Amino acid sequence: MTDNRKPVFLVIGAGAGIGGHAALRFAAGGYHAVLARRSDGAGLARLVGQIEAAGGSASGTLLNAAEDGAIEELVSRTERDVGPIRCALYNLGAQIGNRSLDQTPHRIFELGWRLATFGVFRLAHALFPAMVERAKTGAHGTLLVTSATAAMRGNSGQHSHAAAMGGRRMLCQTLNAEFAPQGVHVVHVVVDGAVDAPDTLGKLLGDRYETFKANKGPDGIIDPAALAETYWHLAHQPRNCWSHEIDVRPWTDVAWWNDNPDPQIDARGKGFAGPKN
Repeated sequence: MTDNRKPVFLVIGAGAGIGGHAALRFAAGGYHAVLARRSDGAGLARLVGQIEAAGGSASGTLLNAAEDGAIEELVSRTERDVGPIRCALYNLGAQIGNRSLDQTPHRIFELGWRLATFGVFRLAHALFPAMVERAKTGAHGTLLVTSATAAMRGNSGQHSHAAAMGGRRMLCQTLNAEFAPQGVHVVHVVVDGAVDAPDTLGKLLGDRYETFKANKGPDGIIDPAALAETYWHLAHQPRNCWSHEIDVRPWTDVAWWNDNPDPQIDARGKGFAGPKN
């Protein structure tokens, strides 16, 4: 039986940065965006209103992704009441800040794994059977997973984050190996730089946020709207040219594998590739 409802773009981790801008882009392309976030119902309503004001369709829900059954219920409810999930974005971070080993209790370490790795597993477990069935008729599904430098390189004080993100990367590889032949496109996106997101980086830096951005210089911080265009492209690649893993960063940053700040380089926390002026 043909489902004539709009395809759904599901975002788990729909803040004002990457998740919100990706939802805007997919809604502009004809999807119904389902936005899920843990808190701030007013902010969620603003995102939904912004999409609708631009002519798209969207709905929002508050979700504690670490809670047993919450992701599964969201997938089931969306497929039943809204439409077929053609593309999902898992955009939850698991950054708990720099903590020495003795300041990382077991429950905090495990929470990072639950958010970064187990959550992706649960989403795939709930969503992929329906995506595989739809792929038999040519409607290939996509799972986009936002990741971080920590998936590639572990640094001091990042025990929970690096372990969780490294697990996220390997999980995406196994999912891709199993499900790409069945018509499900899994993409691991390494965001190797700061993102201009007021409700994540902005909250972290507080009143230093604008100074931080100014010090980065022109185009020195990732624009989430530009990243949303990358996500749109990945979700619509032809099957004979699927990307599984990509990395993105501002032009001023060097890649994670060259991130070895030198006193002669104005790094501001990372190696600096561009001119100082």
